[in-house]
Amino acid sequence: MVFFSLICLANEDISDIIRRSVQANARDWQASPQYDCSERDQDPHGASKTYQDLIVLGSPYQKLIKIDGKPLSVQEQQREQQKLETAISERRHESVQERAQRIAKYEKERRRDNELMDQLTKAFDFTLAGEQTLDGYDVYVLKAKPRRGYRPPTTDTEVLKGMEGELWIDKQTYQWVKVEAHVIHPVSIEGFMARVEPGTRFELEKMPVDDNIWLAKHFSMKAHAKVFFLFSHNEQQDEWYFDYHKASDRQEQ
Repeated sequence: MVFFSLICLANEDISDIIRRSVQANARDWQASPQYDCSERDQDPHGASKTYQDLIVLGSPYQKLIKIDGKPLSVQEQQREQQKLETAISERRHESVQERAQRIAKYEKERRRDNELMDQLTKAFDFTLAGEQTLDGYDVYVLKAKPRRGYRPPTTDTEVLKGMEGELWIDKQTYQWVKVEAHVIHPVSIEGFMARVEPGTRFELEKMPVDDNIWLAKHFSMKAHAKVFFLFSHNEQQDEWYFDYHKASDRQEQ
């Protein structure tokens, strides 16, 4: 009976699961600037820095609060607080054009980051791999394979042509509990003398932070590319997000 129900679901409802998950992800993206949080960034050698991610007058500001898990000294805390107060003052005294340019840059970065997530559902064909429990959530597990004929809209999404992945989608809310993708064959980036190589991968985990809103819990990325098709370039990110709460009145005019 379980096998039969999976077959029926695979034939009838996978597109609906994807559609609902895209809608949930879009709500989260729209809501994310309303929240402050803490962020811990870890480098490949295990060293880390922890920040308060704050929305200050329309765009983010990072305030350093810990190094390698240890709180800053009193003097360092005072220095970081002064930096924040200076940034607030500078932003309050911006011209209309300066503020518009700063916020436009932030929104451009937000759209770029969201586009990669959004294009996952357009770049791949999905099959149902099963159902399971992940982090306490009952989830659909979907396998993603490159879709023949997919045309990336931007250079940032070119890499999706050579990737495959897996999505874990909460059965109740259709939120992405986890997404993984990795490069399976080299992809040349049009307009750049570069090629993304196998070994490139990213992982995103999300968690509920408010009613119907889920935001990032963990993001990791390992990039391997050849620049001018000769010199290797490697990059790695490992970021954890926690202590989400509604942004304070620093964002007020």
